[in-house]
Amino acid sequence: MEGFLRSVWHEPRPPDPPPRAWRDWALVAVFVALTLLEGAVRTDLPWRALSVILTLGLVPTLLWRRTRPLLMIAIPFTFTNLVPLFTGGETVETNTMAFVLVLLYALFRWGSGREVVIGSAIMTVGITVPIVSGRLGFPDAFGAFAVMFSAVTLGGTFRYRSRARMRELDQVKLLEREQLARDLHDTVAHHVSAMAIRAQAGLATSASRPDAATEALQLIEAEAARALSEMNAMVRVLRRDRPVELTPGRRVTDLRELADRPRVGPSVEVEMSGDLDGVPPSIGAAIYRIAQESVTNARRHARHATRIEVLVAVDDTSVRLRVSDDGDTGSVRPAASPGYGLIGMTERADLLGGTCVAGPNPGRGWTVTTVLPRTRTGTGTGTGVETETDAGTGVAT
Repeated sequence: MEGFLRSVWHEPRPPDPPPRAWRDWALVAVFVALTLLEGAVRTDLPWRALSVILTLGLVPTLLWRRTRPLLMIAIPFTFTNLVPLFTGGETVETNTMAFVLVLLYALFRWGSGREVVIGSAIMTVGITVPIVSGRLGFPDAFGAFAVMFSAVTLGGTFRYRSRARMRELDQVKLLEREQLARDLHDTVAHHVSAMAIRAQAGLATSASRPDAATEALQLIEAEAARALSEMNAMVRVLRRDRPVELTPGRRVTDLRELADRPRVGPSVEVEMSGDLDGVPPSIGAAIYRIAQESVTNARRHARHATRIEVLVAVDDTSVRLRVSDDGDTGSVRPAASPGYGLIGMTERADLLGGTCVAGPNPGRGWTVTTVLPRTRTGTGTGTGVETETDAGTGVAT
């Protein structure tokens, strides 16, 4: 239950709320007209002028209901409960104040988790105060709760329906990208096979035809150019039209770039030993990314840390990475459960046949320990990951 409440509290706002459009102004105009009409028609309306002015002043909150949903719901509930203090306890609300239901819908549709929780508390207090003061009877209060619950349910339904739709779209895109990756593999494999056949033919005929080697090299060059061109085009698609990085990937030796002494925050010290040049590119890139992720999250989450230590040791069979900090272990760190950063690190390690272990030190600080074989043996099953503690690792994002 605690995990559920925490996830609700930290839930972000839904992305890309619709911008303010002519429909919003038309909605405000409709409620302004209804307010003026109600003020002119209803002779039984107490404090008629004040009620109409209050409603007219609150109607514009509809214009900011998507961008500032919590504030827009707090304003009408606050004013409708404060004004009766100056009118002898008489209610100054109009029937047109029903537009608050639109604000409630917007809160649950576009607000963050904490905004929804705080807004729900404001709504509950806003209904409870009139009940306690006697301005609202229990039957009317029950009806008000039922109507507001309907607006809340509608907003939540559309919110999670939109989220499910986004997940479906992401799944479709992922499947399409997977198919493109397979096509890329087939294309490159075809050209590499052609280059291998041309090379073998050149070697076989080189004794009888000295110029066969030259012809084979020319054909191999042409095939390689076509393979590179098609691969670049496909990778652009896989990277969502971002430029293809033609520079070499990160290596173990690039970890020295992480060593610095910033003006604010803990310093980073890097120490490496062993045959660094003999580390395969895939292993070196994985070690660099895991170290980079660990350092970034230690700087972000390690409270009162003064030093981050990065140790890399290479031997004949494996590459070992240890990233530790001297922050407080007793403090509650933001990542109470493995986040996407830790999951990504452990998954990368497992795919390469290694392990990634994260947890607190016996004294102070937290440590991430990664061991990768120099020869890839991973199965890609995502089961070779260990976590020493459930209390948070301090290195997850």
